[in-house]
Amino acid sequence: MRWSNAGLIALLLGAAAAPFPSQAQESAWRCPDPESLIGDLEGTLAHVRYLADDLLEGRAVATRGERCAGDYIAARFRALGLEPAGDDGGWFQSWTVNSNDPHAGAVHGEARNVVAILRGTDAAREQALVIGAHYDHLGFGGPGSLSPDADGAVHNGADDNASGTAVLLEAARALASGPPLAQDVLFIAFTGEERGLWGSAHYVSSPLLPLEGTVAMLNLDMVGRVRDDLLTVFGTGTAEEWNGILERANARLGAPLDLRLNSDGFGASDHTSFYARGIPVLHFFSNTHPDYHRVEDDWELVNVEGMDRVTELVTAVVREVIPAAGLAALTPVEGAGNPHGVGASGDENSIRSGFRVRLGTIPDYSRESGGMAITAVRPDSPAADAGMQGGDIIVRFGPHDVDDVYDYMAALGGFDPGDEVEIVVLREGERVSFKVVLAAGGG
Repeated sequence: MRWSNAGLIALLLGAAAAPFPSQAQESAWRCPDPESLIGDLEGTLAHVRYLADDLLEGRAVATRGERCAGDYIAARFRALGLEPAGDDGGWFQSWTVNSNDPHAGAVHGEARNVVAILRGTDAAREQALVIGAHYDHLGFGGPGSLSPDADGAVHNGADDNASGTAVLLEAARALASGPPLAQDVLFIAFTGEERGLWGSAHYVSSPLLPLEGTVAMLNLDMVGRVRDDLLTVFGTGTAEEWNGILERANARLGAPLDLRLNSDGFGASDHTSFYARGIPVLHFFSNTHPDYHRVEDDWELVNVEGMDRVTELVTAVVREVIPAAGLAALTPVEGAGNPHGVGASGDENSIRSGFRVRLGTIPDYSRESGGMAITAVRPDSPAADAGMQGGDIIVRFGPHDVDDVYDYMAALGGFDPGDEVEIVVLREGERVSFKVVLAAGGG
């Protein structure tokens, strides 16, 4: 199905022409129209192309760029014939944010989740499945940026997370145009994830549908860099049936993916907010890469075929959970992972878990054992200063052997800022040792 850009422009401009109340001095500023950016592009690439354009200024929470992104998503939901499911019958769940975090910078203004619902045929059951993706990013950089000397440069976040938002929209299209589902599907584009899961935390504290009727949450965060057919799926231990559901869903694909399953239901993304409330979750993730949280994460680098295959997989999972005749039973499992443990979207200090120290590594989550592989290191970090680099595999951290990322995090938590630790890595098959002075966490 090709999107009608002309109709979308009318929807967008109607929503976006009003000035931002907190930025009256910019009352003439308008959101860019999609046709000027998208042109003849379709599907997931069209969405990423728009959302990750410089004109949206990196989509930081409670900014005009984020507002344009939210308006775009709402217009797409409306074009699909979905129903608005936000506040007061609208497309948005809004609240005021007032953060004076000295490390991450102050944020004041209106934040908005974008919410739509696809109605099922058996509404009397009052049950729904949630599919979510965060659409905010880093704006002009700041403490979350891994680009040296790039503060003030637009960080477009094509993979993180225009890609997940694009798959959310295309999954909505596929489900809305396919055979009717028995139960409702709620689509939520969250904001504020980069600041600490703000959007999903707000939703679960003020749910638009009862949480007790929410059977599962599927989270799409960083799905734009599928390589070698690999896709990591976190949360498989949060319901007894997930492994079987994923196996059957993947078999439906014309070209099945190589799924790397991880049982952990907690992590540095929006599924954590739901699993903390006892709701089974899955997090689809194509792994980290050297462009993560850098200005280089642009739309030209996403893997369109990979995103389309993730869309197929997510759609198939939904149809496994909600078959035409009713709702498949999921048996929630508590305690699948550490609520203060490893996330899937960055180095150890991005996990927001209060670690005293940081090294500055970006883990490769597709490696399950044999050490913790590093995708990249943060510039000007202890790891970079010591000479560690992407491709290294940490096998020992001080007195601790490291077989996986969990061993690494457990070891990291036993040190204080300023401690010198010997780290042993495998580099091209050879063991190499480094003396590293650990920095304080949180920055």
